[in-house]
Amino acid sequence: MEDLFQKQIDENAPLADRMRPRTLDEFIGQTHIVGEGKLLRRAILTDRLQSSIFFGPPGTGKTTLAAIVANATGGAFVKLNAVTAGVKELRAIVDEAEQRLRLYRQPTYLLLDECHRWNKTQSDSLLPALEKGVIRFIGSTTENPMIAMTSAIVSRCRVFQFYPLTNEDVEQAISHALKDEERGFGKLPVMLEEEALHTISAIANGDCRSALNALELAVLTTAPNEAGEVRITREIAAESSQKKVIKCDEQLFYDMLSAFCKSLRGGDSNAAIAWFTRLLYAGVDPRIIARRLIAHASEDVGLANPQAMVQAVAAADALEHIGLPEARLSLTQAIIFICESPKSNSVVTALMGAAADAETSFDEPVPVYLRDTSFAGAGKLGHGKGYLYPHDFPGHWVKQEYMPPSLKGRRYYIPSDQGQEAKILENHQRREKLRNGEPLSPEKPVETEPTRGT
Repeated sequence: MEDLFQKQIDENAPLADRMRPRTLDEFIGQTHIVGEGKLLRRAILTDRLQSSIFFGPPGTGKTTLAAIVANATGGAFVKLNAVTAGVKELRAIVDEAEQRLRLYRQPTYLLLDECHRWNKTQSDSLLPALEKGVIRFIGSTTENPMIAMTSAIVSRCRVFQFYPLTNEDVEQAISHALKDEERGFGKLPVMLEEEALHTISAIANGDCRSALNALELAVLTTAPNEAGEVRITREIAAESSQKKVIKCDEQLFYDMLSAFCKSLRGGDSNAAIAWFTRLLYAGVDPRIIARRLIAHASEDVGLANPQAMVQAVAAADALEHIGLPEARLSLTQAIIFICESPKSNSVVTALMGAAADAETSFDEPVPVYLRDTSFAGAGKLGHGKGYLYPHDFPGHWVKQEYMPPSLKGRRYYIPSDQGQEAKILENHQRREKLRNGEPLSPEKPVETEPTRGT
């Protein structure tokens, strides 16, 4: 009776579950770890797989490969889900595994789905069993284990990264499902047009489960034509497929944001726009993008093109005033402007150098001639005595020491020769000659326009 019920359950399971590969030969994709001669394949075939973590996007075969391990091993196989399993349940499994190993010399594999969900206490309870070899742990997670899991567990496991399947991989899985008479639609007169096949695989975005779910929905909801065929057209395939979803977990978010920022710095407008639109598509708060544009306008462009800051702030204001989708244009304009501007990191190096000295230098009193003179009695204290007012001198500049005494001679801002900053560099070079008492070249007179703040 139990077998009958199980058969009914299996027959009513979703197509994606029914079509799970049962052997390594049926497994699709991930050839970098399970291809011929690869370490993981050899370990599975010889039943020598040690504690491992499978991590990668959904629908890429992590749980399926763990099930293949279960079918291939001579050991016991236990499956838990980190969302529902607690320490008490784990201890019972460890106790049984110890008995099994001592009495029958049989190892126990423990598959833990969503293993990143375990907290430190739960993870620590597994450590003794891992160290003694009582449990061969297989963790399955969509999160980067180096970030989402405790280092004690990760250091005792071999990490295998799973990548999204290619469109060819997904199409191969769809073809198998159409031909398989036992678990798929091999006994049905299903005709899947080539454009429909490409549409499903493209929208699936490397997720085999999503593709097979779309195929199943298309087949089960399409009436046979006059010839008795269930013909799946491109339009039916698109309707049966969900809108492509970028699975933006925390790690992917930071990776995409990093790629976006590096594209801004590298001056690649096309790449920056590509990452920007992907981030928006994944549902990232656009204000994060606006903040990064403002930061990079100073960090990577700076005074080489001061208008970059104006563009970035204007885009952020536009976002606050009109919101999406219209503000995408303003943000894109700022992205292009920053990318195409000449680059200079002189602002950030000036800040970092001064900040480092602020932490370590001696905090001496402010020189008397630079002190505040705005209050009554300042003159009696000598404040401002000896101060030279720059506007009383040619070029609105005069040789005078402004640095804290302990930092005299330090230079934080070093102008680049890029864009508009090249003019500032010329000013700095002329002033340096004046400081050193060198004559100025006749063709380069001192500028009379104010240069304060440069």
